[in-house]
Amino acid sequence: MRFIVAFPLLLLVLVAYNVMAFWEPGSLWAEATRVNMMSGASLALQWADVLILAALFLLFVEVLKAARVGSLTIIDHIMSTGVFIAMLVEFLLVPQADSAPFFMLLGISLIDVVAGYSISIRSARRDVAFGMDGPA
Repeated sequence: MRFIVAFPLLLLVLVAYNVMAFWEPGSLWAEATRVNMMSGASLALQWADVLILAALFLLFVEVLKAARVGSLTIIDHIMSTGVFIAMLVEFLLVPQADSAPFFMLLGISLIDVVAGYSISIRSARRDVAFGMDGPA
């Protein structure tokens, strides 16, 4: 159960994007849902939009996970960095990944990596400071 905490959640979005882009070309641009607004307008969401919203939600969860202190946090950061590198390589080399939604997912992954390391360093520094302030 503890190793689920170290799993990089943005990998799920990467897998979902690849499934949609490779197995069903064009499905990213298909309408996922339509919402009728009170103004009378209609908001159509495509599957690419849904993936970006899911990635933003998972980014929030990843930032919460980064606030913990422990050995699994380091593994989570390393795996998140691996997901970012895989996404970057895919963006540069794979024709199916040359889209604006994938570029946004790549940016979200970069924010995950930078925020994860920054929050962990800050939390670890605070942990050490409290440990040194106590009675000897």
